[in-house]
Amino acid sequence: MMIVDPLYLQDVKYAAQLSLPWGKLTGSSIMVTGASGLIGSFLIDVLMYQNQHIQLDCEIYAVGRSENHARQRFGSYWDDPHFHFFPHDINLPLDKVKIEKLEYLIHLASNTHPVAYATDPIGTITANIIGTNNLLKFAVSRQVRRFMFASSNEIYGENRGDVELFAEDYCGYLDSNTLRAGYSESKRCGEALCQAYAHTADLDVVIPRLTRTYGPTMRLNDSKAIAQFLKKGLTKENIVLKSAGKQQYSFTYVADAVAGLLTVLLEGRQGEAYNIADLSSNISLKKLAQLIAQAAQTKVVFAEPNKTEKAGFSKATKAMLDGNKLCALGWHAHYSLSAGVERTLKILS
Repeated sequence: MMIVDPLYLQDVKYAAQLSLPWGKLTGSSIMVTGASGLIGSFLIDVLMYQNQHIQLDCEIYAVGRSENHARQRFGSYWDDPHFHFFPHDINLPLDKVKIEKLEYLIHLASNTHPVAYATDPIGTITANIIGTNNLLKFAVSRQVRRFMFASSNEIYGENRGDVELFAEDYCGYLDSNTLRAGYSESKRCGEALCQAYAHTADLDVVIPRLTRTYGPTMRLNDSKAIAQFLKKGLTKENIVLKSAGKQQYSFTYVADAVAGLLTVLLEGRQGEAYNIADLSSNISLKKLAQLIAQAAQTKVVFAEPNKTEKAGFSKATKAMLDGNKLCALGWHAHYSLSAGVERTLKILS
């Protein structure tokens, strides 16, 4: 459903008023895959705010698998002449997607939570490889100005113990011969496909690498640890930690993640990858659980994960990203981890 909470609208307004070269998007047409997801839905809210309040005058083509879900999420835009929804599975060719003019293609569609990695491993892999290839072909056929592939901190694998933070040129250890590797390896392959099209089809590509993103646009059935912690906090239940919680990760509030995406889209250099990460939001899972429990006025308890949950868990125990390259383009996180958690709980309560 559409979020109309004043705090959420503040987040949207913040991202829509960033000091960016918005003129590059004026009068353009933009396709967003994964439109109804955590990040895609916030991004579309920002672009539609620009259209309605700052007269960006761009056409938004939202692509997702469920028209019913999209109608619920984007109901207030559904009849707006600048908003168009296409129900489509990106694993299929885009032959029936009738968009003749397209300047920007933002590819966000992917399975992004652990249970999906374990229960739908084939769908996870194909969306990131076959789906990405279909979209790259479509981008070339429409001669887009820029293709943006949303990648992940997962591509770095496990920290080898030689660095504290992952910079964009780091290559950690990843055991490809596991079920869980399907997401990480397919994201790596998606990046490689982007570079292949850049070199063989002269396609302008940029690759933002997202950290563990959270916020009020998340679905409460999301199986990521932070989503489950927040879900328990909303119902005033104990926060359930299903490990010792020593893992150290980077987290990003959705408004800052989308601000990072827009910065990469409008300021990033062709062919480059950029980590969207802020040092102040690096934390262990145990401390994260405690932070959310404190904000929700509940407590942390421990439980054993079931077989499906365990199969989907990340194997990385220390995966924190270096965001200096993106900061050099002018991006910085607006929300601290505690502020992002508090806003999420308030907006969804």
